[in-house]
Amino acid sequence: MAQSDTVDRILDAAEELFADRGFSETSLRMITSKAKVNLAAVNYHFGSKNALIHAVFARFLTPFSATLESAFDELEERCEGKPPTLNQTLWALTESAVRMPQRNEQGISIFMRLLGLAYTQSQGHLRKFLEQEYSEPFGRFMRLLKEATPQLSSVDRYWRIQFMLGATAFTMSSSDALRDILKNKLGVETTVQEIAARLVPFLAAGMQAEDAMLIPSPGSKVSVA
Repeated sequence: MAQSDTVDRILDAAEELFADRGFSETSLRMITSKAKVNLAAVNYHFGSKNALIHAVFARFLTPFSATLESAFDELEERCEGKPPTLNQTLWALTESAVRMPQRNEQGISIFMRLLGLAYTQSQGHLRKFLEQEYSEPFGRFMRLLKEATPQLSSVDRYWRIQFMLGATAFTMSSSDALRDILKNKLGVETTVQEIAARLVPFLAAGMQAEDAMLIPSPGSKVSVA
């Protein structure tokens, strides 16, 4: 078995198992069994389970980051010094993701599940790795978001970004199931690209929505019209 094939087998198995079971619940022996390699091969190529987790993310994020940087370069050049709109910024991010070459039909779905797990499970080493390795393209994305939403306070912008990421992670990680439901319920077939086309204007509207937040005082009742 060639070295590159061994590495791909390990990464493919780890990616699928991590997405299905979570990081803590997936053992190296589960990965080696699925990949049909021995434990020594994992230790040789990656050194540790944490390093393997990092490599799973890097396999998607490294080429994606390069694609995203190019998309932002083109966008800012088209805008000729003016800040890109929120829609333009979100489209640059989304199109960079859906146009990435995928190893299989579930590539984006699996990766979005993994990204969600990175923040819902205790994986401080992974968040540190992501911040160190990919701070430049995603820092640029955050700068463009800030320039496109000057009306928002820092706190409002923070929460709306979290809501936006949550909606994106749920939609894209569940895209296969959502497409099946749509086909069964309405007889309509759709693609990942069409899902993204519907998602972007929804996210943009949420980011720019008028702030109508009401914070009830302790003991008060909130009525819903």
